[in-house]
Amino acid sequence: MRGHPRRTITTVALIAASALLSGCSGLQAGSSDAELTVSTTTAVIADLVEQVGGDRVAVTSIVPHHGDPHSYEPSPGDAAEVAKADIVFSNGLLLEEPGIMKMVHTNARKSAPKIEIAEKLEEYGGTVMKLEEDLGLDVLWLGWAVEGEVAGDGSQVRTTATKLEGPGELRVYLTDTLGKPKVYVDSADGLDDADSFTLPPEAHTHVNWAFSKPGTYRLTVQGQTETLDGKTAEIGSGTFTFTVGDAEAPEGATVLDGGHADVALNAETGKVYVRADDDKSGEPARLAADDVVLNVPDRAKAAIPKEEPYSFLGKAGDPLWVLPQAVIGKHVHGDMDPHAWADVANAEAYVRRIETELIKADPAGKATYEKNAAAYLKTLGALDEEVAKKLATVPEQNRKLITTHDAFGYLAKAYGMEIAGFVVPVPNQEPSAAEVEDLGNTIRDKQVPSVFLEPNLAARADVLRRVAEDEGVGICTIYGDSFDDKVDDYVSMMRHNATELAKCLGEDAR
Repeated sequence: MRGHPRRTITTVALIAASALLSGCSGLQAGSSDAELTVSTTTAVIADLVEQVGGDRVAVTSIVPHHGDPHSYEPSPGDAAEVAKADIVFSNGLLLEEPGIMKMVHTNARKSAPKIEIAEKLEEYGGTVMKLEEDLGLDVLWLGWAVEGEVAGDGSQVRTTATKLEGPGELRVYLTDTLGKPKVYVDSADGLDDADSFTLPPEAHTHVNWAFSKPGTYRLTVQGQTETLDGKTAEIGSGTFTFTVGDAEAPEGATVLDGGHADVALNAETGKVYVRADDDKSGEPARLAADDVVLNVPDRAKAAIPKEEPYSFLGKAGDPLWVLPQAVIGKHVHGDMDPHAWADVANAEAYVRRIETELIKADPAGKATYEKNAAAYLKTLGALDEEVAKKLATVPEQNRKLITTHDAFGYLAKAYGMEIAGFVVPVPNQEPSAAEVEDLGNTIRDKQVPSVFLEPNLAARADVLRRVAEDEGVGICTIYGDSFDDKVDDYVSMMRHNATELAKCLGEDAR
């Protein structure tokens, strides 16, 4: 048992901006005469498989070192590696960018088991927890969601904008981790089948909603299911009302102008509605599209960026009313936090699941897998104690984490830390002077001695870095979803994180 308290996680939003440059080549390891060819989605999982499999497995990772599983786009070479695999391991819980999982389901052999490890983590002694996303934006944080199940591996739900009524144009787009926009809906050239995007079942994504003029808009959407064999089926439609600028809402309507909500489609019932977070019950409210108004107030007014990639929004400098996506990149996820390995006890559960699945796929290697797993579990047990012991040295008042994305909830809960904030960039624009001031105020109010940047996401945290420098607090490194050239295995990653946290948040950090 760990000798430290478990603490409630709270999230305070921070504002920052910009881009990530990720790697683009997969990882390979294992003996050339291995009994099993294994494909994994991430380098973290690849390392855990190698520890259990030893020389009996040859492992490749789809997402390379420096890569981001939330946004990585697989290459033809990745598909070729998956096609050769005897077994494929992914994290699950919607950690991986949907394109990765679609590629896996499309290219993996039918005989190859596709194991989403974290989906059954509790059966192997692990724990999963809800993803907390309280970003504290001063406007509505409006995403897009799909609820309900769709039969068939790799099935998706497509939502298409079919009609827009209003005084101006609507663009729905997403800013990727390279800072580039991907447009899903653009009414300026009329609406057709291209004004759509897909999500896996039970998924949610963040998008920007940009309106060119103030007034009242009504957007109609149509949903359909899509399976890997090309079959489609329409499942429902509905119309959503937006009031932009100083436009007044219809009398009697429920107005949403803050907090977190999603335009939602249920793939089983065909119903279209707004799913809104309820702070009182903790469960989302589902409001019929006809009964709710989504407000885009004047404080959401911005100027069209001068950068060429944003020219689709109109003339640079012209006004624009934007509900921002808040978290940069293709941040598709469900209700559960997928970053379970950040608690070493959960990594032990990953190992037990991997051991079980390798034995099923290669019974002749049972003794080897059991021996390797037992030895590595002993290593992880010692690591868990080491991490807990190091973090226990952090003074109570300093146990606050400000990081580049929301990947450390498990670490915080397991080792008595608190999530004080994570980087929340406003895509496509530099933060205003007021937003930069708010970020500085948060660092001062929380009395945070240091902030933490992930190596594969550090470029997007430029504003956080600058404000930290202005406030005179430390800038340190923490690893979340990915390795790099310095830290390339799980034990080293967690040991680095514990050492860095203890050093940067310790008594001498201020």
